[in-house]
Amino acid sequence: MNKRKLSLVVSIGFILVFAFSAFAQSDFSDPNVEYTFSLPEDAWKMTVKPSSMSPNVEYVYKYRKDGHLEVRKMTVKEDDLFSEMIREEEQKLQFLPGYVAGKEQNFRGAFSGKVFNFEYVRSGRPMSGRFYFLKTAPTTVYVLRFRGLKDKLRTIRNQTDSIARTFNIKKDK
Repeated sequence: MNKRKLSLVVSIGFILVFAFSAFAQSDFSDPNVEYTFSLPEDAWKMTVKPSSMSPNVEYVYKYRKDGHLEVRKMTVKEDDLFSEMIREEEQKLQFLPGYVAGKEQNFRGAFSGKVFNFEYVRSGRPMSGRFYFLKTAPTTVYVLRFRGLKDKLRTIRNQTDSIARTFNIKKDK
């Protein structure tokens, strides 16, 4: 009976260690950018590191086709509406093969904004995009551009939402 209890305790211990490591978050922060965000899983790997010349950062989820994140900063007029910003972005996207615009949704995290969804085809495979427009100042909007295979991006939607919710501006900037 004691051996059974011991093996049960050891098994539960392994399960707990695995569960905690599976839900481990890591934070992105870099001295070359004014923002931070949390990555919900270690599967997100940085592919483009920001520098003093280019403040852009890019991550992939496992493989680029599974999920790709680009963070871009836009300077806008103080009275620009999210719908206008989305239309400007959509003008670039409409030339993608099989492009179909999705719906816009309101979004709330550290900053409120809009989410724009769309679909397209790349190399005969159904792809999708989910762009978060987050207004961090009267004239500053950050766009978190997620793209990937349609089914893969759908399965990590909770992670894309989490990254956008934790997107924040550093206090010392």
